[in-house]
Amino acid sequence: MKCFLPVLSCLAVLGVASAQRQVAVQKGPLYRTEGSHITIWCNVSGYQGPFEQDFQWSIYLPSAPEREVQIVSTMDPSFPYAIYTQRVRSKKIFLEKAQGNLALLHITDLQARDTGKYECYTPSTDDRFFGTYSAKMNLVVIPDTLQTTAVPQTLHKVEQDPLELTCDVATETVQHSHLSVAWLRQRGGEKPVEVISLSRDFVLHSSSEYAQRQSLGEVRLDKLGRTTFRLTIFHLQPSDQGEFYCEAAEWIQDPDGSWYAMTRKRSEGAVVNVEPTDKEFTVRLETDKRLHTVGEPVEFRCILEAQNIPDRYFAVSWAFNSSLIATMGPNAVPVLNSEFAHREAKGQLKVSKESDGVFVLKIYHLLQEDSGKYNCRVTEREKTVTGEFVDKESKRPKNIPIIVLPLKSSISVEVASNASVILEGEDLRFSCSIRSVSRLPSRFSVVWQLLDRQNRRSNVMLLDRDGTVQPGSSYWERSSFGGIQMEQVQPNSFSLGIFNSRKEDEGQYECHVTEWVRAEDGLWQIVGERQASTHISITALETGFAVTAISRTPGVTYSDSFDLQCIIKPHYPSRVPVSVTWRFQPVGTVEFHDLVTFTRDGGVQWGDRSSSFRTRTAIEKSESSNNVRLSISRASDTEAGKYQCVAELWRKNYNNTWTRLAERTSNLLEIRVLQPVTKLQVSKSKRTLTLVENGPVQLNCSVKSQTSPNSHFAVLWYVHKPSDADGKLILKTTHNSAFEYGTYAEEEGLRPRLQFERHVAGGLFSLTVQRAEVSDSGSYYCHVEEWLLSPNYAWYKLAEEVSGRTEVTVKQPDSRLKLSQAQGNLSVLETRQVQLECVVLNRTSAASQLAVEWFVWKPNHPEREAVARLSREATFHYGEQAARNNLEGRLHLESPSPGVYRLFIQNVAVQDSGTYSCHVEEWLPSPSGVWYKRAEDTAGQTAVTVMRPDAALQVDTVVPNVTVSEKAAFQLDCSIVSRSSQDSRFAVAWYSLRTKAGGKRDSIGLGEEEEGTEEEEEEEEEEEEEDPAERTVLLSVGPDAVFGPEGGPWEGRLRFQRLSPLLYRLTVLQASPHDTGNYSCHVEEWLPSPQKEWYRLTEEESAPIGIRVLDTSSTLQSLICSNDALFYFVFFYPFPIFGILIITILLVRFKSRHSSKNSDGKNGVPLLWIKEPHLNYSPTCLEPPVLSIHPGAID
Repeated sequence: MKCFLPVLSCLAVLGVASAQRQVAVQKGPLYRTEGSHITIWCNVSGYQGPFEQDFQWSIYLPSAPEREVQIVSTMDPSFPYAIYTQRVRSKKIFLEKAQGNLALLHITDLQARDTGKYECYTPSTDDRFFGTYSAKMNLVVIPDTLQTTAVPQTLHKVEQDPLELTCDVATETVQHSHLSVAWLRQRGGEKPVEVISLSRDFVLHSSSEYAQRQSLGEVRLDKLGRTTFRLTIFHLQPSDQGEFYCEAAEWIQDPDGSWYAMTRKRSEGAVVNVEPTDKEFTVRLETDKRLHTVGEPVEFRCILEAQNIPDRYFAVSWAFNSSLIATMGPNAVPVLNSEFAHREAKGQLKVSKESDGVFVLKIYHLLQEDSGKYNCRVTEREKTVTGEFVDKESKRPKNIPIIVLPLKSSISVEVASNASVILEGEDLRFSCSIRSVSRLPSRFSVVWQLLDRQNRRSNVMLLDRDGTVQPGSSYWERSSFGGIQMEQVQPNSFSLGIFNSRKEDEGQYECHVTEWVRAEDGLWQIVGERQASTHISITALETGFAVTAISRTPGVTYSDSFDLQCIIKPHYPSRVPVSVTWRFQPVGTVEFHDLVTFTRDGGVQWGDRSSSFRTRTAIEKSESSNNVRLSISRASDTEAGKYQCVAELWRKNYNNTWTRLAERTSNLLEIRVLQPVTKLQVSKSKRTLTLVENGPVQLNCSVKSQTSPNSHFAVLWYVHKPSDADGKLILKTTHNSAFEYGTYAEEEGLRPRLQFERHVAGGLFSLTVQRAEVSDSGSYYCHVEEWLLSPNYAWYKLAEEVSGRTEVTVKQPDSRLKLSQAQGNLSVLETRQVQLECVVLNRTSAASQLAVEWFVWKPNHPEREAVARLSREATFHYGEQAARNNLEGRLHLESPSPGVYRLFIQNVAVQDSGTYSCHVEEWLPSPSGVWYKRAEDTAGQTAVTVMRPDAALQVDTVVPNVTVSEKAAFQLDCSIVSRSSQDSRFAVAWYSLRTKAGGKRDSIGLGEEEEGTEEEEEEEEEEEEEDPAERTVLLSVGPDAVFGPEGGPWEGRLRFQRLSPLLYRLTVLQASPHDTGNYSCHVEEWLPSPQKEWYRLTEEESAPIGIRVLDTSSTLQSLICSNDALFYFVFFYPFPIFGILIITILLVRFKSRHSSKNSDGKNGVPLLWIKEPHLNYSPTCLEPPVLSIHPGAID
């Protein structure tokens, strides 16, 4: 926590300078155990407004990841939701403001429900919303599964006994974690002391009290199995007494890479008591050396060895030549005598207790009079009940004599340099090393001097004993610019650096060292002086400076490249600046002008007249030398001429100014630029081409070889006619792919039919004349010009050549039109459909168009008539025959496949009969787009006969004779047994057949007719033929259901009924004797023609029906029959009376057995009361009685 607060503070300061608010939280996910205390920081930066910012923390639980649950806020006490209110009030959850823009969220007692995504939100204090105002991180709370167990016990040990204690540490955490285990010892209220520990990185460590014993193997920590850790102390000491326990921590690595101890557990302790075995002690005195020099330090160590020193009391005294220096009691407070107390006050001497068994006397600055014998004495004291100390045993070691020698310089000086011979401008580095045998606290003053070639000595740099550096008078200015530097690399090593050396820096460099020592009175005195030197030679930069210009390609071809080398000698290092200028004298001029300059600082400067060179020139300077190469690509005439390079040698001064040391000019180089030699070759092969009109004529012009892959070609196409002396230009394609049409193309209209193509492979040019005409025949050839792009981006013609000729002959296509000549006969009924097929077996061209026309030859008409015509544009036209016979709505044309045409005549009529044939014309497009008729043909003929349907009308001829009484009604049925067509209609008429006056037909009764013989019938038929009967129409109904007038005698007494489509009935009411006679029905069958006109197909008459009407007179029979009451009295009443008598007898007879059923009829059904029906019946009547049952006759 302490380490990241300064970092966040810096972030906050940087954030203020930003214009965008940024909110950052501790990187997650973080894994923490239940019950632990977690701190999560939130920082805001880049905001506006006050430095103090407010913070609000919320959580998104895994059970509702989209719902915000508020936890705590710095500005609103009512901010927490109910589930967090109590924890916030009890300070188990709180916010700590570390800074104005930094807040820490504390959760002191983590719970499993605290797992979730935490969001830190900072309310805006900005003028506008810009940036992020919240940040989120994940926290996962896991169970605390760490267990640390040890057996609680109390052990009594004796000094030097071994000790072994075990502790079990286990965890069940799923996440990757590390364990650390430590054994600690605690005595009373003292701070626990770490005996030994195993860190999370598996490193053993002990505190200072046990570090030495661990290094000697006296203290060990071993892991037994997976969970057991054993502590071993092989030789116990009294100081080991106390309570031992183990402490384990479980660590997890956070996303920021840091490790965090999620939980710590300690085991129960084991109390160890150690009993000492001895009270003896020994004393020894130690020091590093016994020979010293004035001013050196010396240290004496008085070492006490005893058991249980912290629990015992010792006093120490120091002596010099048997004179007391100082004493130190058990309280470790030294008391010095007056002489040494004065030196101790000046910091020259110190008496101290380093540890319980080590006491130190240290003299920081020895004096010569400090030579003598030194010793210490250790006295053990015992504390009485009253708190006073009593001396017991006292011991002292042998004396240690030391000798302090007077001051004497023992230094030696060595000078070394980085090189003895250098090039001007290189850096010089010198080192002056001082070696000293004595360990005096001395200081050195150093002076660097130069003895030049004229034996003049000058101070370069000086360093006094206080470390102050001062340049010599001649080097003040160079030193101020950093050209000369001196520094103390080590206490006994000094360096001198001369940067960007000059020729005048050559000579012998000397290092003068003076050793100084501070005397007892504080003044410095010189102990001795030493010096060393080295010689440096410096070579001037301009020595041997020369320039040479060379080129390997003095003659080049257009668009080739050439290089010019400017060789500079000697090879200077890259630090030596050399500027190189290329100069150019074009052909035909006398002056040079600067082309390009490679400046001393590595820049490139172009001359005023070098614009044409810039895009095609590359200048390159070698890294290993100052040689400059000028590479010119796409050479042209403008690059031909003489070249020369000029080099200048420069030196940079210490004050950042430049000095030109030398200038050299190279020799002249002449470059010649030539045009390339042509390699153009065009195919000379001849060929003959014959094709049909309207096809494409493809003419090829092949370039077999070319001078350059970048060559462009202008192709001119010519045609030569036999009547012309020279060829005529058709088309010209220039080298830049522009088209120019010749006069021949314009005059002959070839322009829209020409197509030029250059194939991808290159070198092949094609000219296609589309839709060739006969007039296009002739001899064709091409004229090729090769063009190249000059380096100056100007096209020039290099060569030209003519190809071989192609003889082209164009002819019209041969006629191949052919129709099917199959003959046919078709017979079909009226209203049906006739299909006429016209099949084209072959045609001249697939691109042709066909015109199809149908003709018909009518009987008795020698001339054919046009029925229909399908033009080549697929337009359908009716002929004069179609208009005459009303065919316009009945013709239908279809072409199911190419070359097949079908003409359908629907709803045919008799007048459609005739001989049909089709005539086809084939039309071809001319190359100019005009259609012309190339061929025609007529197909075979088809005879079509249209017939009306056969008459199948039949009327029922078996009709019984009928006898009716006067005033009754009789029916005349007309039944049609069969018909010719379902679409037919009928006209029906009823006739009364009467013979002429005096004939027999009127007087013959029905019974006599039945008794007649066949001879009589024949006689009657002969009579009818000789004397035909009179026919009187009763009623007629036309095919349009229109009734004719009723016959006079029957007017008002006729009733017509059509019981079914084939059954007609005529009822004659109120028959009279005059109605007696023969009747028949006459039927005419009518059909609709295809023109929807009705015509009579046939007629049929039924057999005569005999009707006899009886004349009723005034007789008893007629009286009874005519009176209903009398009729019932005579014929009906006796029957029910007779029935009642029978029933009465049956009831009396079976009364005893069926007394319970006196009132029931047969089968228990009640008898019905029957009213008398109305009967007209007489045994003498010719007709059966008519029973009329009216409503209410039966109850």
